[in-house]
Amino acid sequence: MTGGFAGSGGETPSGGLPAAAVGVLLTADAAAKASAAQAVAAAWRAGRLTLDPGPPPPDRPARPAQPVLRPPQEVPRRRIGTGAPGRFALLHALAHIELNAIDLAWDVLARFGEPGLPRGFFDDWVRVADEEARHFLLLQQRLAALGGRYGDLDAHDGLWQAAQATADDLLARLAVVPLVLEARGLDVTPGMIERLQAVGDQDSAAVLDVIYREEIGHVAVGRRWFDWLCGRRGCAPHESWQSLVRARFRGRLKPPFNEAARAAAGLPADWYLGAARDA
Repeated sequence: MTGGFAGSGGETPSGGLPAAAVGVLLTADAAAKASAAQAVAAAWRAGRLTLDPGPPPPDRPARPAQPVLRPPQEVPRRRIGTGAPGRFALLHALAHIELNAIDLAWDVLARFGEPGLPRGFFDDWVRVADEEARHFLLLQQRLAALGGRYGDLDAHDGLWQAAQATADDLLARLAVVPLVLEARGLDVTPGMIERLQAVGDQDSAAVLDVIYREEIGHVAVGRRWFDWLCGRRGCAPHESWQSLVRARFRGRLKPPFNEAARAAAGLPADWYLGAARDA
């Protein structure tokens, strides 16, 4: 297809970045989606893709037949202390999050081509998408080492519900996805790393450490472009974020917060502590 991506035939992505982003979204196989994401990112960095408009993105990205998607309350909680099955369940849940994160990043690039967005916006989100793909592939390797694969367990669809709730407005998408959902990952990942280390799974802990450090950068990307867009629209970032979270985020902000990691990402405590108390 014109402006395509590296599919099963391994063709070189060319044409427009938005069309290539749609190509990633329409790739159903999880490993192929991650590989396509990496190929498109490499093509963008090499200057082979333009910003010519592409087709509209799908309402939902293509997904493999497995895992079965269930409501969040129907998916069993993952507990590391139950041995290898517990570690596998945890890593499977994280792989599912990272697969959604691939699509969330490419959806930004496919859906929100507002006039006047600087090239740095696209550079940042291509980097985020590329890193999310690498995170998924690292977790897939750990699942294989534990004797299984992504899709072996059921998963939930909560992350894409957040995408659907913010599909009409880039500012709302930035407020909810990087600055709430990814910021939540900064709160919980250090504890997961410690528990994996405690049971001797140093390899899985090392993968989560890579993800944790790079997710700080992803939250920072969200904050940078949230501020930029607020400046363009003439609204105050702090008040706008709190208003959008109240209007567009279905859950609540849950302490305890990793204030050091959030601060490193440019997310100060006065943004979220008050919102958590008000929830």
